[in-house]
Amino acid sequence: MQEKPLQKSDELKKLGGIAADMQLAPKLRSQAIELLRDVGTYEALLTLLELGANENLNISERALALKKARDIVKSGHQ
Repeated sequence: MQEKPLQKSDELKKLGGIAADMQLAPKLRSQAIELLRDVGTYEALLTLLELGANENLNISERALALKKARDIVKSGHQ
């Protein structure tokens, strides 16, 4: 049972890496941000907040990451 959280953590790291990789197409980075929102866990929220603070990303991608982080927070309080 311990493999699932570890696997999930690895997947989040991969998605975060894709979202922050400026060598990839902007559309792919945005899709990674959307997928992090779909995960919806506390760890995904932290990853999105890190992306929002990443000054290397485009402003629109940072804003998208923060918007998706806000969506996770809102969904947890309903």
